[in-house]
Amino acid sequence: MLKQRIITALILAPAAISAIFYLPISYFAVLLMAIIAIGAWEWARFMGLTKAVHRLAYAAVSSVLVALLWYLLPVDQTWLVLSGIQDEITSILWLSVVWWLIAALLMCFFPKSSTFWARNKLIIALFGWLTLVPTWLAFMVLRTNNYALDEFQGAQLLMYLFMLVWSADVGAYFVGKSVGKHKLMPNVSPGKTIEGFLGGIVCAIILTFVVGFSLQWSVDDFSKAMLVTVLITTISVLGDLTESMFKRQAGVKDSGTILPGHGGILDRIDSLTATAPIFALCYVLLA
Repeated sequence: MLKQRIITALILAPAAISAIFYLPISYFAVLLMAIIAIGAWEWARFMGLTKAVHRLAYAAVSSVLVALLWYLLPVDQTWLVLSGIQDEITSILWLSVVWWLIAALLMCFFPKSSTFWARNKLIIALFGWLTLVPTWLAFMVLRTNNYALDEFQGAQLLMYLFMLVWSADVGAYFVGKSVGKHKLMPNVSPGKTIEGFLGGIVCAIILTFVVGFSLQWSVDDFSKAMLVTVLITTISVLGDLTESMFKRQAGVKDSGTILPGHGGILDRIDSLTATAPIFALCYVLLA
């Protein structure tokens, strides 16, 4: 299993990096829409939808929501010269924060919390849209930052987010495997440990130190970056555990089988669905 995971990661990582840095904005947006659609197809399993036509319908509605967002809030106008980011976009990012606070409560009180949503397909569908749609928007907010002056600045922001999440995942995996003893959330994901969680945070902090020193950040920049690093790595675990909660309730091990050794698309982007909107909001508020 580990060998499969490594091989798949070695294929996916260069592809993701190339897309982030070199795809034109409109193509990047379409690629993200496709990823969100696949994620929605997989999310439909959490709703108990087994027929392909029903799962396709949910994926289609999710795609329409993203397309509508793109139409109403054009990505090339995300950042305004005079007033910064559009108020509507900021509001959606704050809505995502509210959703993840609710998700944290649902997870902490699982399985008791599932009594009001587990049998309601509409509520689970809404949870899926709150998870997936703001992710697309957050990626576009980050990718289009200062695009007119520097087409790679937004790509560097996204790459930093990816590296934070990846470093936290790697640190949590190896520390948890080697010294993990105390369960983090046994009712949701028995395999995750407190030691692994802390190991992930330490690895992400080390990454931030390396990036900061290489870019010669000021003390103020380091302070902000460290706060964001701890926040984002903590939120990444929330995203992972929240998907685990829905999988456990639905009785499935993986969200899909599209990625050998990793499961489905949701199994790979679960941390990013939580971290991307909050990272984008942090950048808007602190930059």
